[in-house]
Amino acid sequence: MKAWGEATGATDAGITMLADPQSAFTKAIGMDFDAPPAGLMGRSKRYAMLVEDGKVTRLNLEDSPGACEVSAGEGLLAEM
Repeated sequence: MKAWGEATGATDAGITMLADPQSAFTKAIGMDFDAPPAGLMGRSKRYAMLVEDGKVTRLNLEDSPGACEVSAGEGLLAEM
């Protein structure tokens, strides 16, 4: 996450990048899914979440697993 934050400029922009290697957070918020035919197990649904002072203030969940529209960074920024 450190390298990704640095490579994308997120770190310099003040964005905290967090990992969820055991999917504990993903499962706790109900965003986990399995798609065995596609070989995907223990995955996270695609979403963008804005958390301010520990409170979720915006959650953009994609309707389709293959889409990246409302969860794209541009969409979240436009709503802020």
